[in-house]
Amino acid sequence: MAASCTLTVPAPFAASFSSTSSARRSRRFGVVAMASVGQKVYAPGVAVSEGNGGLPKISLKSPKGSEAEIYLFGGCVTSWKVPSGKDLLFVRPDAVFNSQKPISGGIPHCFPQFGPGAIQQHGFARNVNWSISDSEVTEGDPAVTLKLKDDSYSRSMWDFSFHALYKVVLHSTSLSTTLTITNTDDKPFSFSSALHTYFSASIAGVSVKGLKGSKTLNKDPDPKNPLEGKEEREEVTFPGFVDCVYLGAPSELTLDNGLGDKIVISNTNWSDAVLWNPHLQMEACYKDFVCVENAKIETVQLGPKESWVAEQKLELI
Repeated sequence: MAASCTLTVPAPFAASFSSTSSARRSRRFGVVAMASVGQKVYAPGVAVSEGNGGLPKISLKSPKGSEAEIYLFGGCVTSWKVPSGKDLLFVRPDAVFNSQKPISGGIPHCFPQFGPGAIQQHGFARNVNWSISDSEVTEGDPAVTLKLKDDSYSRSMWDFSFHALYKVVLHSTSLSTTLTITNTDDKPFSFSSALHTYFSASIAGVSVKGLKGSKTLNKDPDPKNPLEGKEEREEVTFPGFVDCVYLGAPSELTLDNGLGDKIVISNTNWSDAVLWNPHLQMEACYKDFVCVENAKIETVQLGPKESWVAEQKLELI
């Protein structure tokens, strides 16, 4: 696969600063090269190391005990641990970390296309290297911003110039993301997008509340000809194969993962939702996860220099 330029990530530089009454509550750290020692400076609680398959991995650690991991390949959050040490995200056992295919699990990006279409399934953003744009810490909560720009690989299938920023913030019991897509071309373009979030689960006990009244596009049994309908249930459960799009979904859903955890999934500007569990199509692991995805199924139109911003917050309650 032709990908963006090779990324070399040196050992992280442990930044520290004195505590004074005039210290700013939020400190920002650009990825500043330290030419003399070949190091880079990141905010406290943000570190870069070698992950699975030798791929660069960002670790976020909060003094409140929560942790998160993000791979630069695909800009993919692969782990979100709350202070108890429990990981609320799921990575499939068949996931590979070789830069040749997307990471199957965590929070993969779907951009600039959701699902099948004119280009590769779910677009290319989950299948290329992102880079670090910035890191910061606010009241102890570490954050990192990743960036992605068009290159020869992306333009070979989607011939537009764009700039994507993806900010991930770790709190004590929540994980927040902000995705910003900017049209840097001289012509308009359209796209669809989603955060294909995999949650750890015991599927027999999983339920999702908040979707009653939403318009549905049910891809079971024929994904090429989804059945239109309306969700009538207070709680959606997963007794078998589920692949359903919810158009005009509420901005807040509640997931019971069947493992004793309830997670509020809230968003701004992700207008749709997707529920997915493959059931026997993935017999080895379907019982252990559920996908509850914030999405923008109907295409976004952006003119030159215009931007689109969408936020997501996952919070354990």
